[in-house]
Order: sequence, then C-alpha cells, then structure tokens
Amino acid sequence: MLKFPECAAGGRVFEFFEEISKIPHGSGNTAPIADYLEGFARERALTVIRDGTDNVIIKKPATKGYEDRPCVIIQGHTDMVLAQEKNVNIDLQNEGLKLYIDGDFLKAEGTTLGADDGIAVAYALALLDSKDIPHPAIEAVFTSDEEIGLLGAAAIDGANIDGRILINIDSDAEGVFTAGCAGGLRTDTEASFDTKTCQGHLYTLSVSALRGGHSGIEINRGRTNAIKYLFKILSTLDGVQLVSLNCGNADNAIPRDARATFVMKESLSSSALSDICDSAKNELAELGETDAGVTVTKNLTLAKKAISAEDSVRVIELVNEMPSGVLAMSEDIEGLVETSQNIGILTLEDGNLRLTVSVRSAKGASKREAADNIHAIAEKYGAKVTEHGEYPSWEYRRDSHLRDVMCEVYEKMYQKPAKVDIIHAGLECGLFSDKLEGLDAISFGPDNYDIHTPSERLSISSAVRVWEFLLEVLKNI
Repeated sequence: MLKFPECAAGGRVFEFFEEISKIPHGSGNTAPIADYLEGFARERALTVIRDGTDNVIIKKPATKGYEDRPCVIIQGHTDMVLAQEKNVNIDLQNEGLKLYIDGDFLKAEGTTLGADDGIAVAYALALLDSKDIPHPAIEAVFTSDEEIGLLGAAAIDGANIDGRILINIDSDAEGVFTAGCAGGLRTDTEASFDTKTCQGHLYTLSVSALRGGHSGIEINRGRTNAIKYLFKILSTLDGVQLVSLNCGNADNAIPRDARATFVMKESLSSSALSDICDSAKNELAELGETDAGVTVTKNLTLAKKAISAEDSVRVIELVNEMPSGVLAMSEDIEGLVETSQNIGILTLEDGNLRLTVSVRSAKGASKREAADNIHAIAEKYGAKVTEHGEYPSWEYRRDSHLRDVMCEVYEKMYQKPAKVDIIHAGLECGLFSDKLEGLDAISFGPDNYDIHTPSERLSISSAVRVWEFLLEVLKNI
C-alpha cells in the first residue's frame, strides 16, 4: 500500500481509493465495482439496493444525537474515462490501475487516475465504514456510466431515495461550490460506403500527444482537437482514398490522438512527408501543443480495401464542416461558455463511418439548435444521425440551505469565502433534481487536474482538506 497522510477521524479514504483502483471500472464496465459495493454493504449489515444498470444505493442510519437531522445523500459515479499513453501496455478493461505518489499528487502510471469520480466513492465508503464519525442519516448513491451520458442517474428510481439534500462530489476545484450546470446530449453520425481493393501507395497519418482535456470544463482553453487537426491535414492532400480511421476514445474528452490510413495513387516524396510533419508540428507548437507528434508513415503494402476518392472527399468535408469547440458564450455570466460541441470519436472500418459528438448548453433551445445543425450537416453528406444520452441543465437555486451551510462552514474553517459557480459540464444533479421534488443540491470536490487524460493527478493535501470539510458540513446540516 502507498503511504498517505492520515485523514480526520481515522477516515480510510485513500485506503478505499486504492481498493477500487484495483477493480476495472471504465464506462460500460461497472458491474465489477457494483459487486464490490454490494459486498461492502452486506459485510457491514447496511441496507443496499442495486438496480439493473449497476446503480448502488447504500443506507446508513444517523449516529447518536443526529437522528433528528435531515437525511443527506452523498453521491458520485462509479465509472471512469479510460485513456492511456500509447507506450503503456495495460488492458484497462480487465486490469486495475498502477497508482503512485509524486510529491503532493496521486497519479496512475501512464493512464487516467479515475479520481473523477473515484474520490467520491472513496469518501462515501469511508463514511459508511466509520464507527465514530458523527453524521445524520446517509444515503450513499453510486451511479453508473456517468461519463457516457449520465446513464445511471437517468435510470435510477427516485422512489428508492429518501433524502432531499444532495452532496455531489464530482467537481475538481477545492473551494468552488457548483450550483448549476449545462445540459447535453450525444449524437452518432453514421454512413456506409462501398470498399474495393485499390492499387497505390499506403500511408498512415497520425496526430498524437495533444493536451486533450474535459470537453466541458476545458472547451474554452484553446486545446486543439486531434480529429479536427488531422482532417485539416487530410484536406491538403489530393487523391486520398480512406482505408480506416481511429480517432479519439471518449465523446466527453477533447481527443489527444487521431490516426488515418489511406491510399494515394501518386507517391509522396520524402521531402513532402517531412514538410507535412514539420509544418504541422510548428503550427501546433504555436497553438500551445508543445508535445504534439505528427507522423506520416509510408507502408509497404500496395493493395488495400478503401472507399473511393469521391467518398473520401465527402468524409473529409463532413468532418471539416462539423463544428467542434465553443459555439456561444453566456450573455448573463461573464466567462461562462453557454453552448459547445465536441467531436470526440471518429472511426471508419470496412466502409462504416461513425462520428460521435457531445453537445452541451445551458439553454435547451440552443442545445436543440446545435443538434439540428449536426443533422443538417450529416444529411448534406448522405449520413444519418441518432441522438442519445440527453440530460437536462441544472438550474441555479436562489434559496439553498445546503449552499448557505457549506459557505458558512468553509469560511469559518479557512478564513476566506468559497466561490459559488455554474459550470459548462454535465452533472447528475440536474437529473436528480428532476426526480426528487424539492431537492437541494451542491457539487464540490478536491483539486484534480487534467481529468480524462493520462496526466490526471489528484492533490493529496486537497483531498484531505475536503474530507475534513465534508465532516464539518455533516455536523452542521
């Protein structure tokens, strides 16, 4: 086990974080961690409810003296975004993470850390496990598949939840209390093309090691989208016939890597290949992507199944025309992104194209307008769009007892005011607010950086402070 500082009241926060990090729990693979949570509850004789989507609710009675306090929901999601460096040989679908400590930071070797949202799970488990931490009745609500459309929160049965005070621990900046968020949806643009074996020169073009980041929180920070940049290069080449595309790995992450394999009848000279790479690297460096890699590899195989040059042009033009990034800034709140969309995944295999886009907006009408534009672009190029994973925005509540308590406790503990914010990212609070009438909710969390990337790192000292703060809030609700 790693050596961590002790947490207040003997909380086993980091011990539980290590435990769950041993369990593969990428989006779409949450059954193993749900099994763990169910077993955890039964070992402690706690009430547990598990549904068919691997949501788990664990209930713990109030400690002595807190029986008359309102029940508090401690909520987080069990899935994580799986991303890893190219040279890291690990099967994240079946293997756990390799954690290590670097100064004040907890990291994972070459992969995402999963503190989004493993730290919430660890906090909740430490509370449920405790014997001497004072608290009101607790409902720990662990939702599945948040990262791919808040699917668990959408499916959960509100009738199984008694509390009307919800503390969501899925924010990543200490001292910032989130009280509202954007709504969103996902779209899949699909098309099928005939393929045929063609003669020519086979190339692989790769854009790699961009900064990436969260497609909501970091969409306005100038991060280059690897898919969009790859297609910017492809549009400068004549006679391309696409063989395959393998780009991005999550619709809610700004893609760091993108790769295209294609055939050209005309051979590119060595100097032309060097010019493409050097020019791209220089441009990306000017955009702040100092570690970017751009390569064009000429392969030996001369015959390959590819789509036609005409269809390849349609695909290239479709991707280039599809917006990705900030679409509108809020007119009401300075610096807040109102509407955005992110091209997160693009694949082409055996002539079957799929382009996945995440749309976010604080306004339902703007979200609908962005989605309609995706439909229009797809139709222009003969593709079809399906929508899924839609979730509502979470509207700011003017009167909030929970927010007042949290702000008061924070200022007393740290002699400075907390920041109350509305963010351009999807949080499950909006779905819970729809299901639980009169819900009072706030989202907060410790400092966690570069989430959804292999550079993700959690501040250990911040995680300790947030734990201490959470305990004080539970005493004062």
